[in-house]
Amino acid sequence: MNTLINAKELRASLPEVVEKVRRGARFTVLYRSRPAFQLVPVDSPDVAPESLERDSLYRAEPVGRSTDGRPAADHDSLLYGK
Repeated sequence: MNTLINAKELRASLPEVVEKVRRGARFTVLYRSRPAFQLVPVDSPDVAPESLERDSLYRAEPVGRSTDGRPAADHDSLLYGK
């Protein structure tokens, strides 16, 4: 089942949406009234496992909250090398 959800609803209910996706639900997220991306379960046939394995954060352990005062963009550049 594919459910439409707008970005505001996604932000407001992220934990619930994540749980539904883990159970097999699919969501198409609308941003400014246009489809922007889809949320699908990781084990979905639409997701190529090899592309996930190349992602440096896919198998990473959780690190908790940042305490260094840096913005998320700085962390992304450190993690992804961008």
